[in-house]
Amino acid sequence: MIFWTVFSIVVGIAFLILLTSFICFMMAFYASRKVDKNAPEFDIPPGKIYEPYREQMIAWMKEAKAMPCREFTMRSFDGLTLHGKYYECKKGAPIELMMHGYRGTAERDLCGGIQRCFSLGRNCLIIDQRACGKSDGHVITFGVKEHRDCLDWVDLIIKNIDKDAKIILCGISMGASTVLMASAKELPKNVVGVLADCGFTSAKEIIQKVIRRMGLPAKLLYPFVRLGALVFGGFNLEETPAVEAVKSAKIPIILYHGTTDDFVPCEMSVKNFEACKAAKQLVTIENAGHGLCYLVEPQKYLETLAEFSREHYKIECDYHANT
Repeated sequence: MIFWTVFSIVVGIAFLILLTSFICFMMAFYASRKVDKNAPEFDIPPGKIYEPYREQMIAWMKEAKAMPCREFTMRSFDGLTLHGKYYECKKGAPIELMMHGYRGTAERDLCGGIQRCFSLGRNCLIIDQRACGKSDGHVITFGVKEHRDCLDWVDLIIKNIDKDAKIILCGISMGASTVLMASAKELPKNVVGVLADCGFTSAKEIIQKVIRRMGLPAKLLYPFVRLGALVFGGFNLEETPAVEAVKSAKIPIILYHGTTDDFVPCEMSVKNFEACKAAKQLVTIENAGHGLCYLVEPQKYLETLAEFSREHYKIECDYHANT
């Protein structure tokens, strides 16, 4: 009798642990991929901070839709079909491989990046990350699997676009952390640098920050989030955090972050910058919220990126100050 009582209690506790972990998994990592028929044609990120820039963001999206591009698909290491669009400013120019943010899409998060690349005389390949946009999948892994996808996209550029291309790994928000994680890997000589805009230090730190923002106990709930990722998502959430990866990076890294970013705090880019052992620069943009550095200070963004590119990527840019 005692045995069955204890057994029932153990099973009940295990069930509650798994149920809580499943709920955490669904909230943090699962993407349903259902099409919202009422969604606006030109979507912008939710939040009041984006309202002043709505018209500019929509204009960029419209321009991107009207621009000629080549569409590419790629098979990921775990069997997903991933989607990307290549925009060519001029043949033989450096190529930015651009990764968007958490639950975003290439069209929404990277449309201004196309115009920025063209301002510098660069080409760009913008990616719908796994479980987002036109790409397959239902699980977002905070860069754990996405940074492996990034390496495969590099191979696609070399094999299918330009075997001699100089490639810059570029990302915003989760995409920034993704390319920082990729910087620690063995990269072909084509990859000359990284641009990371408002990236987080680690999945653990940003998830705990979001949990606290929800008014919930982060230290208590985070283990359930991590277990949910492992059991239901098939990945280790703490594998290769960006702040650790940059310690092994051998390519130059430039980081951008807004000082008023209340989603991914600017201090996270400061930590990534301090941990980085490669050539590096941190550019902070005053009064810029999450993902808004280029919108708030486009000239400063272009000037600092052009200068860093000339010095460290050994890339001459068409952009000049005050043009």
